[in-house]
Amino acid sequence: MSEILRHYTNEFRSGRDVSPYDAEAVFAEMISCTDEDALAAMLEAWARKGTTEDELFRFAAIMRSRMKRLEHQIPSVTDIVGTGGSRSKTINVSTAAAFVIAAAGVPVAKHGNRAATSSSGSSDVLSLLGIDVDVEIDATGDDLERHGLCFMFAPRFHSLSPVLAAARRRVESPTVFNNIGPLCNPASASHHVIGVWDNTLVRKTARVLTRLGSERSWVVFGTEGLDEISLTAPTNVAEIDEGTIREFSVSASDFGVGPIDGDLPLNCTARQSADVIRSVLANELAGRDAEKLVLINAAAAIYVAGRAGSLTDAYKAAESAVRDGSAAEKLRQLSDLSI
Repeated sequence: MSEILRHYTNEFRSGRDVSPYDAEAVFAEMISCTDEDALAAMLEAWARKGTTEDELFRFAAIMRSRMKRLEHQIPSVTDIVGTGGSRSKTINVSTAAAFVIAAAGVPVAKHGNRAATSSSGSSDVLSLLGIDVDVEIDATGDDLERHGLCFMFAPRFHSLSPVLAAARRRVESPTVFNNIGPLCNPASASHHVIGVWDNTLVRKTARVLTRLGSERSWVVFGTEGLDEISLTAPTNVAEIDEGTIREFSVSASDFGVGPIDGDLPLNCTARQSADVIRSVLANELAGRDAEKLVLINAAAAIYVAGRAGSLTDAYKAAESAVRDGSAAEKLRQLSDLSI
């Protein structure tokens, strides 16, 4: 184990934080270390201690400074992403919602990866939907410019390491990278809907987004344990709007959603999630809980991006994008490019 990893493993176990003077060195060691055991031990100790706002901000700023950028000419793009690590598992909601949001006229540059703390990451599901996300960065930029939608495969933009990825998978709880990854959108998204796995991260993540310069965003936590807006329980929200943070909660009824049927699929594998997403986009699950869950999350992003004046209007826009076939067409466009 390197000296700095040993030092901070012990510091975290004693409840102490990363010194601002050491953040760059710690990050550099984490992405270059070849000792999987040491990395896993440090990440686990850090997860047990919990990350502070300053730690999240510094490490997100470092990761942003090192990442490759997706160049584009679109004035404003939106990202919708969950951190993973939530207690409740459904389908890959943010992945499905991205197609709907783009079909409603909001450009989406979605950032994601393979699963680290869940059974199904966005890239895993997209592959099963016929979309090759592991492509050259220029091709990803072309998708955004031509179709108003792209999926940015994290390893193409962030020079982390397979050893670090393996160490993350060994830690049973979410790590700092679950939280900082969504804060490092390579397309410089101005609007976000970020779902977090724990209520204590809602305001903390919002404050970090504010310090990083987010224009308007929501950080959300579904109170039954979802890292997305919940269909069946209140969702706590921290809204960032030009440097100010407002906290409140929303429920499905705020989107104009009526009775819930209780047929939401749970604990889906990547294959099951892909099948449900395909059915939602094909308008085959109209009025079912899976569609409602996708639509309320898409509606939040449409609202945050300023394309609707209310959550109910945003929901109607999302629903229309599915009903008229536009969302399914977005899937066809991107999957055709991968054939």
